[in-house]
Amino acid sequence: MSGEGKVVCVTGASGFIASWLVKLLLERGYTVKATVRNPDDPKIKHLHELDGAKERLHLFKANLLEEGPFDSAVDGCEGVFHTASPVTMSANDPQVMIIPYISVSSFRCMHTTFNIFSSIFQAELIDPAVKGTLNVLRSCAKVQSIKRVVITSSVVSALFNGKPLNPDVVVDDTWFSDPSFCKESKLWYHLSKTLAEEAAWRFAKEKGIDLVTLHPGFVIGPILQSTLNFSVEMIFNLINGVQTFPSPYRLVDVRDVAYAHIQALEVPTASGRYLLVGRVTQLCEVLKVLHEHYPTFNLPEKFKDVKNEPTYQVSNEKAKSLGISFRTWEVSLQDTVESFKEKGFLSF
Repeated sequence: MSGEGKVVCVTGASGFIASWLVKLLLERGYTVKATVRNPDDPKIKHLHELDGAKERLHLFKANLLEEGPFDSAVDGCEGVFHTASPVTMSANDPQVMIIPYISVSSFRCMHTTFNIFSSIFQAELIDPAVKGTLNVLRSCAKVQSIKRVVITSSVVSALFNGKPLNPDVVVDDTWFSDPSFCKESKLWYHLSKTLAEEAAWRFAKEKGIDLVTLHPGFVIGPILQSTLNFSVEMIFNLINGVQTFPSPYRLVDVRDVAYAHIQALEVPTASGRYLLVGRVTQLCEVLKVLHEHYPTFNLPEKFKDVKNEPTYQVSNEKAKSLGISFRTWEVSLQDTVESFKEKGFLSF
């Protein structure tokens, strides 16, 4: 257990990736100081049930937009994992119109609606991502014991710069999304992750913080929490006959992403940006695997008119240098569905 006797902090600990990260850290012997918005929320019950949580998991209340609450959480730590960032699924949140439910065919008719909500996205999505990241880093800059900060970004902060994405393209860690392109395209979530990453690198350079950023794609796999997050809800919606995000899909297993976070802290030579995508695949391939293993879902009939978009590639060579061996997306997909059954979201 390489983490025995060591203390780390995980922000946004109740999230999909963070929950698995906390689980793996506890298994490796780490003491984890975890921030959540509400330590009394019954939805974080799964964190208390993790092996080692009673002895080595300590919860802290923290809000991304407030300065100071992360000070106590990072104090005494030698590593900090900043995973907290807003990706809401509430029907009352207008972000839902852009991230999960947008389609190519509906984009044009919704253009005027996007303009109306621009200021709302700034306050609800972009500000928490950027200001929250800086608030965490400001707290880290005060603590001499912190050796490295690992930030969970997204592959969307690399992909969207106006360059064509086709089968001949291989996206790697040298790609950066263009904030102007994201803004003009009304890609607010992509903009929030891009601006937050830019701000993080500037601040880290100014303060001499050893920073590593991880950029996962659509994260799937078994869920620990009692609610569905955005990426696995995409699979849940497919099972129910609704495509909530256009193909292709940049898939990666949550267990691989969580392990990559630990490696990014523990491997001394880790540096820069790491894209975490096991495979870019089409909707038709996802439907084929689901149909083979769960024929009662009747997916071919539900999606018989869906057309594919061009597929591109995302390099995972640098991620493999951390010792990451990506699970096959087919296995991750099946494990996702099985966890739906285990958690009571599906019965079959």
